[in-house]
Amino acid sequence: MSNRRNFFKTAGAVALGATAVSRVGAASLPEAVLQSTAATHPPPAPSTGRPFNPVITLNGWSLPWRMTNGVKEFHLVAEPCVREFAPGMKVNMWGFNGSSPGPTIEAVEGDRIRIFVTNKLPEPTAVHWHGILLPSGMDGVSGLTQPPIPVGKTFVYEFTLLRPGSHFYHTHLDEQLQLALGMYGCLVVHPKDPRQLKVDRDFMFMLASYDVEPGAMTPKASTMTEFNMWTWNNRVFPGIDPLVARTGERVRIRIGNLTMTNHPIHMHGPHFEVTGTDGGWVSKAARWPEVTTDIGVGQLRAIEFDAVAGDWAIHCHKSHHTMNAMGHNIPTMVGVDHRGLAERITKLVPDYMVMGDKGMHDMTEMEMPLPDNTLPMMTGKGPFGPVGMGGMFSVVKVRDDVRPGDYKDPGPYKHPPGTVAYEYTGQLQEPARAQTPGTAGLSVRRPNGHTGH
Repeated sequence: MSNRRNFFKTAGAVALGATAVSRVGAASLPEAVLQSTAATHPPPAPSTGRPFNPVITLNGWSLPWRMTNGVKEFHLVAEPCVREFAPGMKVNMWGFNGSSPGPTIEAVEGDRIRIFVTNKLPEPTAVHWHGILLPSGMDGVSGLTQPPIPVGKTFVYEFTLLRPGSHFYHTHLDEQLQLALGMYGCLVVHPKDPRQLKVDRDFMFMLASYDVEPGAMTPKASTMTEFNMWTWNNRVFPGIDPLVARTGERVRIRIGNLTMTNHPIHMHGPHFEVTGTDGGWVSKAARWPEVTTDIGVGQLRAIEFDAVAGDWAIHCHKSHHTMNAMGHNIPTMVGVDHRGLAERITKLVPDYMVMGDKGMHDMTEMEMPLPDNTLPMMTGKGPFGPVGMGGMFSVVKVRDDVRPGDYKDPGPYKHPPGTVAYEYTGQLQEPARAQTPGTAGLSVRRPNGHTGH
């Protein structure tokens, strides 16, 4: 309680200090580190400040800092960038430090942090620190708690981190446009004692959705429901990296949701526990076992499990969220015989293909022409053929021989003999059709009048 009282007593001093720092000028700013590749970059151990166990941002990276008189300083640059959703598709976005999502900010409970935000967008912006307890004037709501950050200017946010947790940061000005273009990033506050809540592998990513028309490169900011690209850290399968672990390791995955709908995230294989939210950590007595956890809009969930050897799918369980660039007006052609029609059309359009008359899986094997800068709905290859998934899908790859600190894709899992599903080649019998009890010899009598009712 005393920490909280002292925290709010010093809120005015915090704001004054931030103002003073902002007058020092650009020469005093921390270096603005940029990163444009979409690969997963395992962060190094912290070189200054309190020790902590870093997170691995899926298809992302962590922002370096500098220490100035005991304050941990970061520099975010809001700017346009280009993000590769998957090989063959690039998207014009707005992000931070050359990437969308922006870099992950990692600090420790009790740290005082100072975040410089330089605006290189064509309009004003502001940054909100989602789920962080801080002075109101540092909350990042343009017009309410601060002036907007003008184009070309740098603002300073400064506050003390009072409790550990999983959070994120995002724009809080013209959100319909700026969030629709990808202005967000992960923010992690590690516990002061690095032994507390320790796991062997700690992954993090954010869920986001976009409407990018085939052939276009810029998302449609006015879309509210009919999105066609469902992403993890602005990547779609097969562009999402696997989550690699060693057999027996304790693994944590932190997942935040900045889309306009909920996402039931399901993992095959080992059961997991829900161990945290963006409001804090769940005590061991209150944790519950799951194989699917639903993550609502603006929420974050942390799950943990003991790694079991194998390749385990992890994905959103809304079926249309595991497809890329899907259309919303495609008719269902299952069972429709249009061979004669196809023959006539082929004479006029030689590349015409019959699609969907037996289901959509054939599309995973078709080498069909596509518009520029888009992706097949379902793609990605596995050791047994096409995976038939896209969008919010990846694989937890657990191996016995993965070394600590190694996150490289180990390739397909080598299944022990006798552990792969196989085709039955014996004789098939016609299944017996059992009658529903009481239906044999059933007759119907139409009632006349109301007698006996």
